[in-house]
This record gives sequence, structure tokens and C-alpha cells, in this order.
Amino acid sequence: MAEPVFAQPGAGVRFDWGLAGASELGRVCAALVVVDVLSFTTSVDVAVGRGMRVHPFPWGAQADDFARRIGAIAAVGRRKVSRERPWSLSPASLRSAPVVPDLVLPSPNGSAISAAASATGLPVVAGCVRNAPAVARWLLSQGYGTSRAPIGVVAAGERWPDSTLRPGVEDLLGAASVLDGLANAPGGLSVEAAVALAALTGVPDVPAAIQGCASGRELAESGFAEDVAIAIEVGVSDVVPVLDKGVFAAA
Repeated sequence: MAEPVFAQPGAGVRFDWGLAGASELGRVCAALVVVDVLSFTTSVDVAVGRGMRVHPFPWGAQADDFARRIGAIAAVGRRKVSRERPWSLSPASLRSAPVVPDLVLPSPNGSAISAAASATGLPVVAGCVRNAPAVARWLLSQGYGTSRAPIGVVAAGERWPDSTLRPGVEDLLGAASVLDGLANAPGGLSVEAAVALAALTGVPDVPAAIQGCASGRELAESGFAEDVAIAIEVGVSDVVPVLDKGVFAAA
């Protein structure tokens, strides 16, 4: 049976946006990369790099109840951090908070996409600007990126007040950073992936662009400039967080 056209058939590396895009690529790809630079996948990179196992969880759901059932700690919203609960979606908080074996990390975009994608049984990788080269190397070393074992790269994006997808510059550039390492994959890039990769050509300074985009400015003006600073540390991490049985751990 032929692949549907929106699945970008024939290419070894494909690209799409948001939950719907992840669902479409999840039906046909052999591995998915979820990119949510500000801040879910950056937080996963930081937490897994410190030895924590991260359980993605949809935003607004009963994260505390779920965490109690599995013997984990549930992260809170950035503004709800306290001495008793220092774990949150903030990469800065996760860099300094005590290490726990298992952390439930809710978010409205990257975490929700990852949690939904885990149902496919595919390897789901948390990619960001920090670990993009390592993620690309690992995927290619595992034999992904051919037309028979394609990779789907998904930029999470943000949400408008009416809950529709707001494509974000930060996730486009994060995805492009992963695609840059996959540019020579045996199966080649889909048109969508090639166009996303081309974003890097017009942006000579990726960190400055992420700082200056709407999402970066929103976080900084809300008092979380350190989260942005951590998210734009280009290529500093060799951590490849892979979702297996609903849990992100280092590959």
C-alpha cells in the first residue's frame, strides 16, 4: 500500500509540525525526533544528562496522581517552584535541583507529543540545540535515515490562546540543527525537511535568533532568561534521550 502524500514518501528524513504532524509521521517512520527547545526537550536533555529518567505527561492532566502511582516526582510549573518542589519545566531549575530517579515532566507541547508518540512503539528521541549533533550521529549509527527506515523530525511549536498551533522560530532552528546532521542520510531529505534545514542558511547566529524570537523574549521578560541561555548552548551535550516504554533515558 502506497504511503499517503502527506507522509512525504520515499525520503529517509522527513519533517513536520506539532501533534498532528507527529501522528502522521509516526505511522510511517521508523524513529521520531521531537524538538521543543523552550523548554521540554532542553529540560529532558538536562535531566537525563544528570541521571534522571523522565516520564513525559500531557499538560493539565493529573501529573501528581500519575507520579504517585509509579513512585516518581512530578515537576511543577515554573512559577510554582518551591524549596519542597524545586523540579519544573525550567532547564535552570533541573540543572540545580536534587537528582531523583524518576521525574514526571508535563508540558503542553513537546511532552504531550512525546507521550502520544510513545504509543506507536517507535524510538522517540528528545532533540534540542544542545544535543542536535549527538542525536543525528546516534540515529545514523542505528541505521535510520533510509527510505525503508525513515526518520521523522517534529518541531513541537507553541499554542495560540485558541489552542491552535503557533510555529516557533526556536523549534524550527532546533529541528534544522538536527536535520543538519542528517543531511547526508542514505535516503535523502524530503522537500519539507530540506526547506526546514534551509532556515540555518539565513540565520548566521542561531543563539541570537532564539533569544530574539517571540518565545525567547517571552521567557526572558517573564524572568526566565537563564532558561533561554541554557537552551542556546549549541552542541554542548552528548546525551541522546530515547523514549522507551514511556520513559526517556540515555541511549
